[in-house]
Amino acid sequence: MKELWANIVSWTVNEDTWIIYVFLIVLATLTANFSLKRFLNKLHLRLLKTNNPWDDALILAAQRPITWMVWLLGIILAIDVVQYENKSAVFETLEPLKFVGVILILTLFLLRLTRQIELVFKQQENEDAKKKYEAATVEAVSKLLRASAIITGVLVALQTLGFSVSGVLAFGGIGGVAIGFAAKDLLANFFGGLIIYLDRPFTVGDWIRSNDREIEGIVENIGWRLTTIRTFEKRPLYVPNSVFSNVSVENPSRMSNRRIYETIGIRYEDSHKLPDIIDDVKIMLEQHEEIDSEQTLIVNFNNFAPSSLDFFIYTFTKTTEWIYFHKVKQDILLSVLEIVNQHGAEVAFPTSTVHLDSQIPERML
Repeated sequence: MKELWANIVSWTVNEDTWIIYVFLIVLATLTANFSLKRFLNKLHLRLLKTNNPWDDALILAAQRPITWMVWLLGIILAIDVVQYENKSAVFETLEPLKFVGVILILTLFLLRLTRQIELVFKQQENEDAKKKYEAATVEAVSKLLRASAIITGVLVALQTLGFSVSGVLAFGGIGGVAIGFAAKDLLANFFGGLIIYLDRPFTVGDWIRSNDREIEGIVENIGWRLTTIRTFEKRPLYVPNSVFSNVSVENPSRMSNRRIYETIGIRYEDSHKLPDIIDDVKIMLEQHEEIDSEQTLIVNFNNFAPSSLDFFIYTFTKTTEWIYFHKVKQDILLSVLEIVNQHGAEVAFPTSTVHLDSQIPERML
């Protein structure tokens, strides 16, 4: 193909016509670029009317690389014409740069395509809960793909320019060992972040806490080195990702229900009313619209306390939202108090009974 183009140039180009050919090539490049831009814009507008987001992603990723490719081809043709006329050694040194330009444009296309696909996944997550993709995982995979495209493009470009890729890789291996020893903490945090992205014990927006460390708050960002957590005192907490490989993490945001576990004490003189109170409290909980009847529900007498007869409530709410849970819990406890009062009983409080011996002399009383 290269020889064919050289023959065509030799047949048509002479010292009087090469400038005209360069002018015509530049003019044709401008015209083709302008026409191609208009065509791609119209195609994009038409594709926006379809329900398929992937064609939009493809056309958005390809618009700029295609126009750059047209300019590159035009410049290459013009350089070939000028090179044939001037026979300068400078043009021979530019020969590899033509292929490097093509490689860079293809790499740019892959980077833009990866970015557009990432945006499509995130948009589907926002619009349809059934098509939920973890934003952190999508972002991590996108970063890895972009890094792979850049590294591959650089290696191919170096090979095209005459550098030995095997030598570069060997040097990179030796350098990687040295860097690994010098920055083992940085690498530990990197792989810790990768594990978080893959295992997904928590995502951005989750409330997490660890009893092994003083870590509790809302996850704001998961980076490759640090995870940013906003504590309930509204202070930012920056935790190295390697920490999460060595501690247990609780994720209350993913709980299915919230538990109500309370103990209520009744006076000893109301002992005969206790069975009815327990039955009514259990019926109230079973009929309460915010209590999950499919979960464990227990109301039982369980303790002879020093000042009361204690029964406990063990049940789960449907809501997991923290503020609303306390509203439901308040309604449950007030209903229990109402049931106790309806039976003419009272909630016990700490009391002491003093028994006096009848043999004590009156003068000592």
